[in-house]
Amino acid sequence: METTVSPPESTANVSTNVDPLELSATNNPANDTTTDAAVSYVPSDPKVTEPISESHEPQTQPPPGSQPGPSPQKKRRRRRKIFTDMISTSASRLRVLRPHPKQTTAYSHSETELPDSPSYQHQRKRKSPPDLDKEVDIEALIAISVGFPVDSLTEEEIEANVVSQIGGVEQANYIIVRNHILARWRSNVSLWLTKDHALESIRAEHKNLVNSAYNFLLHHGYINFGVTPAIKEVKIKPVDGMPKGSVIVIGAGLSGLVAARQLIFLGFKVVVLEGRARPGGRVRTKKMTGGDSKTLAAADLGGSVLTGINGNPLGVLVRQLGFPLHKVRDICPLYLPNGRMVNSDIDSKVEVSFNELLDKVCKLRQGIMEEVKSVDVSLGTALEAFRSVYKVAEDPMERMLLDWHLANLEYANATLMSNLSMAFWDQDDPYEMGGDHCFIPGGNERLVRALAEDLPIFSDRPVERVIYGSDGVLVHAGGQEYRGDMVLCTVPLGVLKRGVIQFVPELPQRKQDAIERLGFGLLNKVAILFPYDFWGGEIDTFGHLTEDPNMRGEFFLFYSYSSVAGGPLLVALVAGEAAVKFESMSPVESVSRVLEILKGIFSPKGIAVPDPLQAVCTRWGQDQFSYGSYSYVAIGASGDDYDILAESVADRVFFAGEATNKQYPATMHGAFLSGMREAAHINRVVKRRSMPSPEKLNNLDQESSDLDILFETPDLAFGKFSVLFDPRSADLESNALLRVAFQGEKLNSDFLYLYGLVQRKQVIELNKVEEDLSRIKMLNCDFQVRLVGRKDLCNSAESIITCIKSGILSSN
Repeated sequence: METTVSPPESTANVSTNVDPLELSATNNPANDTTTDAAVSYVPSDPKVTEPISESHEPQTQPPPGSQPGPSPQKKRRRRRKIFTDMISTSASRLRVLRPHPKQTTAYSHSETELPDSPSYQHQRKRKSPPDLDKEVDIEALIAISVGFPVDSLTEEEIEANVVSQIGGVEQANYIIVRNHILARWRSNVSLWLTKDHALESIRAEHKNLVNSAYNFLLHHGYINFGVTPAIKEVKIKPVDGMPKGSVIVIGAGLSGLVAARQLIFLGFKVVVLEGRARPGGRVRTKKMTGGDSKTLAAADLGGSVLTGINGNPLGVLVRQLGFPLHKVRDICPLYLPNGRMVNSDIDSKVEVSFNELLDKVCKLRQGIMEEVKSVDVSLGTALEAFRSVYKVAEDPMERMLLDWHLANLEYANATLMSNLSMAFWDQDDPYEMGGDHCFIPGGNERLVRALAEDLPIFSDRPVERVIYGSDGVLVHAGGQEYRGDMVLCTVPLGVLKRGVIQFVPELPQRKQDAIERLGFGLLNKVAILFPYDFWGGEIDTFGHLTEDPNMRGEFFLFYSYSSVAGGPLLVALVAGEAAVKFESMSPVESVSRVLEILKGIFSPKGIAVPDPLQAVCTRWGQDQFSYGSYSYVAIGASGDDYDILAESVADRVFFAGEATNKQYPATMHGAFLSGMREAAHINRVVKRRSMPSPEKLNNLDQESSDLDILFETPDLAFGKFSVLFDPRSADLESNALLRVAFQGEKLNSDFLYLYGLVQRKQVIELNKVEEDLSRIKMLNCDFQVRLVGRKDLCNSAESIITCIKSGILSSN
């Protein structure tokens, strides 16, 4: 939904157009094109656009006209850390040696050989050179930042059989080789790292480990991924010969785009179905413009901040594309409702108290974890109890400051404190990406466009139904049917919660329960383009306090995009309860409220707030393709529910997206990594069952061929339904074997047959219904009949088949 409103001097004229993503207050409509930039970011020599002092130490500088004195340094931490830092502790235990790379002879120096005995891990035979020791540690840290454990294998590696025996010398050697290959590619992500390149610095006797590590990293998307010409040339090549199978990807968000690219590389035929008219999903960049079309800016209305660059795959894409990165500086002055800046001493006191409250909650749950698992309470309830007991923030100003911190926490989790699980709300903290938080100048949609290039994406194809069985899947979308071997569903959790997509058969109860337990929250934004930057370019954020605790999240934080958007752009955040109420406000009212707050802050300083050139208000809760912003751990849920949501169903239906990533939920890189994960998962499933080509799938099963013969002369046929009655009884309560034929137009022209056991009287009712889709709905909802593939038929159905065959044989 998008509403176009005239500028403030004539706000009476309003026209409405249907677009569920956003509401806009604007002079002129704008397209989605963003500006270009080209400066590469390299971790060892970062070119992060950071217009502060040469020493890169943040300088406390309030906006022009503010009171003298230091501003409080607020760090926009996503969450309070309560677990031991994984990298710092685990890396210190790693003291293993990798062979020193030589230009001509690998593994030629005896002091740098891989360990030859189990005792190597505890005692070195020879001391390594300091520089080599440092290099090994750096490679280990790179592996840890990507998500690998320091001295053990991941579950994926174990499943892939990367070593013949878990533990011992071979595993230790494998980890060294894996880390080296990973670090070598990360040193130059623009090139395709071949296996021969990886072998150059490893002795020949360890070639098997190189093969194992290289293949694992390649197929699971840890190396050679991205969008540089050298990588695209290899990854988007048409499949030679018969594809491994066909996959329908639902959703062209980050997870769907990444999965599609990787699946094509792995040898699959892929089609992407997207309900919107654009790719990107919840990553949405809006081009904003002034009346003279000279003032331009790009606003990220959805996913905006790269939360941690170290190990982040999105950081790799940025380097490959040569985009600059702007570090979000930690200076965040806070302003009272009357416009005065918060006293730094009071601010520091309340911040310390807030963190102490979180610590007390952490200690409480650690002491009663088993009880909390069975009877969970909200984080808000626990914090308020401790606040009351310890008499924290009883002064009105201190209470407003505490509410600001709570609003910031509600922003991080996209929901009210009263909805968050005290036990598991921060279960992903140990995995948090390290490094700076950054903006991409021009908007994150630049990454989306690069990932979507050359992919077979069908836009305006909202999916209504997914039918799956042992013979494949059939997807109904936009009035068309798409047939494939497997389907990868990447829609947001909000869509799954609404039941927008019908799954036939229904998803397992275990997965339905996880969908119900996990939370899917809301964050909204107001992006305003001004004629000029009146707030000062020395800061990236500033906050605003409110006296009403229930509205503490209303425009509590402002992001300055002047350094990255291409124009003087401010984005105001709306979190918590305020984000819910915001959805029912008119865009004119919302923008007026933001301007009122800004004038309250800057007018007392003698700084005039100009009329905006354009404003856009998001309404993510009303967006029919998301119904919210991102996931959170609700009361009664846990991190395990993310894993359950990621589980495949019948090796036919797979799931990706930020809400399927236990380690990195609610992040763009979490969505990206989930797409890579599922591409590898699908590849493993196909290898495990050695799936034949789709054209031969039905013919290879003799029993299915026999059943085809029986259904050549059904007892009753209507639409795509065929029925074989049990010849042993004519009673209306007796059973009948039902077959439903489905045919997709895009991936395969063969029929997909699913079967079900029904009663004669149900067949009669089905025959009275006019359309096949209505019959399917009656089967699923009214009769509770589960359609299955040939091999999954129950004993009663097999009995009918055997009886019919016997009758045919006896008559002959």
